[in-house]
Amino acid sequence: METIKLKTNVRCNGCIAKVTPYLNGLKGVEKWNIDLNDPSRILTAEVFGITSEDIVAALQKAGYLAEKL
Repeated sequence: METIKLKTNVRCNGCIAKVTPYLNGLKGVEKWNIDLNDPSRILTAEVFGITSEDIVAALQKAGYLAEKL
C-alpha cells in the first residue's frame, strides 16, 4: 500500500460530494480524505496499484485540479 498526497482546488463539502463517485470508482483506492482546513486542500489517498496520475485524471473528470506536492 502506498500513500499519495496531492494539492487540490476542492473547496467545500459540496465539492467533495462531486469528486466522491470518481475517487470511489477508482480500483486500487482503499481510502481517501481531503483536508478542507489546510489552505492547500491536501488529498491523502491510500492506494494499491495505481499512480498519482490516475487520481489526478479522476479529479479532472470531476472538474477539479490536483498536483503533486
